[in-house]
Amino acid sequence: MAVGEGSYYRKGNTLFNAGDMQGALCFYTKALKLSHSQVESAVLHRNRSACYLKLEDYTKAEADASKALDADPGDVKARFRRAQALQKLGRLNEAFLDAQRCAQMEPTNNTFKEMLRLLGAQSQKKVTIQMSSTDARVQQMFSLLLDPSAQPSDRQKAAQNLVVLSREEAGAEQIFRNDGVKLIQSLLGSNQEEVVLSALRTLVGLCTGHQSRTMAIVNELGMEQLCGVMGSGASAVSLAACHLLQVMFEALTEGMNREIRGKDEAILPEPSRELRSMLRHLVEMMPASSVSGPGRDSAINLLVKQVPRKSQRNPDNSLTLWVIDQGLKKILEVAGTVPEMSEGPPLTDNSHMSCSVLLSKLYDDLKSDAERENFNKLCEEYVQHHFGRPGLESKLRAIQTVSVLLQGPSDVGNRTLEMSGMMDAVISLCASEVVCHQQVAVEALIHAAGKAKRASFITANGVALLKDLYKKSENDQIRVRALVGLCKLGSAGGTDFSMKQFAEGSTLKLAKQCRKWLCNESLPPTSRRWAIEGLAYLTFDADVKEDLVEDRNALQAMFQLAKSEDKTVLFAVGSTLVNCTNSYDVDKPDPQMVELAKYAKQHVPEEHPKDAHSFVEKRLMKLLEAGVVSALVCMGKQESPALTETCRECIARVFLALVERQEDRGTVVAQGGGKALLPLVSESTDVGKTKAAQALAKITITSNPEIAFPGERIYEVVRPLVSLLTLDCTLLQNFESLMALTNLAGISERLRQKIIKEKAVPKVEGYMFEEHELVRAAATECMCNLVLSTEVQQLYVATGNDRLKLLVLYSGEEDERLRKAAAGTLAMLTAEQPELCARIPGTTSHWLEILQALLLSDSLELRHRGVVVMLNLMQAEKSLAETLMESEALEILSVLAKSTEQSSISRAAQHCLDKAIEYGIIKKPEEGGEGNEP
Repeated sequence: MAVGEGSYYRKGNTLFNAGDMQGALCFYTKALKLSHSQVESAVLHRNRSACYLKLEDYTKAEADASKALDADPGDVKARFRRAQALQKLGRLNEAFLDAQRCAQMEPTNNTFKEMLRLLGAQSQKKVTIQMSSTDARVQQMFSLLLDPSAQPSDRQKAAQNLVVLSREEAGAEQIFRNDGVKLIQSLLGSNQEEVVLSALRTLVGLCTGHQSRTMAIVNELGMEQLCGVMGSGASAVSLAACHLLQVMFEALTEGMNREIRGKDEAILPEPSRELRSMLRHLVEMMPASSVSGPGRDSAINLLVKQVPRKSQRNPDNSLTLWVIDQGLKKILEVAGTVPEMSEGPPLTDNSHMSCSVLLSKLYDDLKSDAERENFNKLCEEYVQHHFGRPGLESKLRAIQTVSVLLQGPSDVGNRTLEMSGMMDAVISLCASEVVCHQQVAVEALIHAAGKAKRASFITANGVALLKDLYKKSENDQIRVRALVGLCKLGSAGGTDFSMKQFAEGSTLKLAKQCRKWLCNESLPPTSRRWAIEGLAYLTFDADVKEDLVEDRNALQAMFQLAKSEDKTVLFAVGSTLVNCTNSYDVDKPDPQMVELAKYAKQHVPEEHPKDAHSFVEKRLMKLLEAGVVSALVCMGKQESPALTETCRECIARVFLALVERQEDRGTVVAQGGGKALLPLVSESTDVGKTKAAQALAKITITSNPEIAFPGERIYEVVRPLVSLLTLDCTLLQNFESLMALTNLAGISERLRQKIIKEKAVPKVEGYMFEEHELVRAAATECMCNLVLSTEVQQLYVATGNDRLKLLVLYSGEEDERLRKAAAGTLAMLTAEQPELCARIPGTTSHWLEILQALLLSDSLELRHRGVVVMLNLMQAEKSLAETLMESEALEILSVLAKSTEQSSISRAAQHCLDKAIEYGIIKKPEEGGEGNEP
């Protein structure tokens, strides 16, 4: 300890032993302020914890003991003091775990054994009291709910109290044992929406993570009643019932995926009878006219989430095959429904998009050509059946089905579109005088135009028709759809500036009209959504991007629609923002290949001048000012099949673009961007996951991680950061991940343990050998913080490896950043593991030159690291001290000890000399003498 710090520490100990807790506390606190060593700080925190225990300030006692344990998890005294504080705070389970760990570390310690026994008894007593208290509260709620004379407000409050009770295991068990399911069943029939919602939420509490209770509840209530509640008209009730069924699905399938030892793939047993019953009822809801639009959307959402395999490694796609056999035609019934016609079940604005997603997910889950051919055949049979029937309504149903298939499994949609007479019917119906007929045909034409294979046919046959509709139709809903068709065809060249489809200025005119319709609140949201769809295509043109970001009203109208109940708009908004931020991937061709292509008179893509970095940066600032972050946060929260993995990828790309500038990261975090990124690293495409992880890395590098990701959320950041440490990622992504992990590793032992658990240490070590000097230095900096963990220190202590040698050699490299990181790691390791000191001379014959070069460095930080390593070597062994004092190190240390540049360096240098005097290697200088004599 430093002189002042050691003095305060000793005074604190003296006062503690004398019983003066306040005085001891004061001196320990003063010593902490002077402490520069983590080990010393840990001891002081532990001692302060003891003071707080005596003063009965148990919250502070627990906090200080935890800080001591962050530095050294093996500190049994700190752990025991934390257990005592937790016991007094009533956190008996946590106290028991700490006491148990103490007893494991010191099995013969009777104090620890007695505390364990006492905590066990207290916990049991608390559970007994809790159970009897919970039982009384449950009975009280039941009495109120069963009392016909009770006021409606009292019954409503009782139902809400049941929800709270069901969230605790004791309460859930008491409700279940006291025949609460029958009572809840009666509440589901209430005409009060709040009571029904409370009943559903109580069932969620009973079923969450509990398979046997869930099976009993499914059998007692019956899927028919639960699906009936979900299919009711009220949107809130439908969503709550949907959430309950999802919880039931998860509870029933929990434990069904058991990994067999020695096998790479999980073995899935046949799903239970209850699971099949749930799926059958959901499929039967599809065409039922008694089911509300929101209820049907909820059923589709559940099928999307529960039926297709979560991983392609799982060989069993039997649920998908079962749903296709039993329910594909029922799903196509919904897909083919034209809401304006009298036939067909009620739909919402999201139903067709949800159907497209479900059909796409089912098709993608098929494993063989035979399975895909069967899917195609069933779809073709359905479309042919309706298209071949007499009457216009049947043909419209067929065209609408094809339109939904084109948005979902497009290969299937293309095959059905190629059926004889289908395209001619679409073209002729575009000229219909009946608006809803015209609308169905135009939408089919638009979706068909999105496929490059068909775009040439439509360019030849449909452009004139779409232009006519756009210019001459008196109905804005038709005009906006025709406009989108033109936008799709006009953007066929993508971002290639030289591939303009329309005359100069045409795209700007189309975009201006899109913005006008987007801001026109008199138009229905579905038509305004089509305006964004048009912009999603037109914003490939940089001139359109520039105009859009300058139109604050249009941006805010788009963001408002992104937050609305119309989920079909999500992908269009995401695509538009990706285009405006240039966050799409662009393969820049090799300059030599470009020259060759020009010589061969082949087409070479050209970038628009307004897609240059300076323009993109200004667009990002405009989007931030308009409130893009809050829109993205809302989009990411949507519980809808429309929020596909591709849509999530768009959101991740835009977030990554928004945090590119360091000065914008605080704004993104403050508006909820950090929290919104966390789900994107697990629920997106592989590219989307990587982009979201890189955005998290950028935030973690420059923002305080504890503020950006408060509480337990900070631990969720570790895994995505480690996922960037692969050869599949770019060197920039590797570098940013290492820097972010360095920040996290410096915060607490618990975070270091999380990083170690995610198997990051060998990856970090691998990057310490990377050729790129910045990546190599960043990896070494990360290791510098990771060696604060005993587990990582043991890797260096283990014999037969060159880890220590690498650090010594890196301490002598020219790259100053690498030298600082390596020397810092060396300083910590030699302090925490003194046995390593004796091994340093054996790492390289230049070890002494390297250490002396550190002492002579112009950098104060390098000098400080060097002198600390010197001190650690001298304290470890007398022979090492003799070797050092026989070298030029003696003279250098003598000079440093007298230096006034940095007190910590001069103090450490003086400690080295004092140690040499103590060993008798050098003599103590006489007053006024010239220096130390050996």
